[in-house]
Amino acid sequence: MDLSHGTLLDGRIRYSQPIQGYRTGIEPVLLAASIPARPGDRVLEAGTGAAAALLCLAHRVQGLQGTGIERDPAMAALARQNLAANAVPFEILEADVAALPPLPRFDHVFANPPWHDPAATRPPDARRAAATHRGAGGLAAWIDSLAPLAKATLTLILPAALLDEAITRLQTTPLASLTLIPLRPREAQPAKIVLIQACPGPADTSTAPGLTLHTEGQGYTPDTEAILRLGAAL
Repeated sequence: MDLSHGTLLDGRIRYSQPIQGYRTGIEPVLLAASIPARPGDRVLEAGTGAAAALLCLAHRVQGLQGTGIERDPAMAALARQNLAANAVPFEILEADVAALPPLPRFDHVFANPPWHDPAATRPPDARRAAATHRGAGGLAAWIDSLAPLAKATLTLILPAALLDEAITRLQTTPLASLTLIPLRPREAQPAKIVLIQACPGPADTSTAPGLTLHTEGQGYTPDTEAILRLGAAL
């Protein structure tokens, strides 16, 4: 696997990723920014890839105990390499999210699940296809596996088109109190991507103010810049 070597958070994190196949976008950074973790908490990321979200969260919140789950052995090895390069002592487990081994519970669990319909045209790169296209059981399998592991929050970043499915499934779990955090491309535009954060409690759904990603020009808004460049919380 050929790698490119760069950084995250404007040079604060050293980060390597495959040249071919899935390339890290802004979603893992935004996901990490939304996790309400505190020093000493145990956190779990499912489908960690090269560990971008874990690294960003560890940079913002010191003293976490972290675990990542990744089914691709080569990507799991790369995640360990990235964590070691940044002196982050998290562990990476090789497992399929839909068929997890016994695990302890964590304060916060989060994921950027594969979004695309398995029947849609798949990219030729197998690693990219696995990262982007839902497998057997789809989103429901991820929620069913991860919800029992979360003590305080389960956070997913999803396209708006999958929100109804996610809400319906989450409200069958003990984590039925939901907050939607819309990520709008520009002010007054509908969100294409939404963070959904589930907490223990009765079935209820509220919507937070969310985040506007871009200015009317070509740049990011100041709030988005603070997250992507400085590692600020959302």
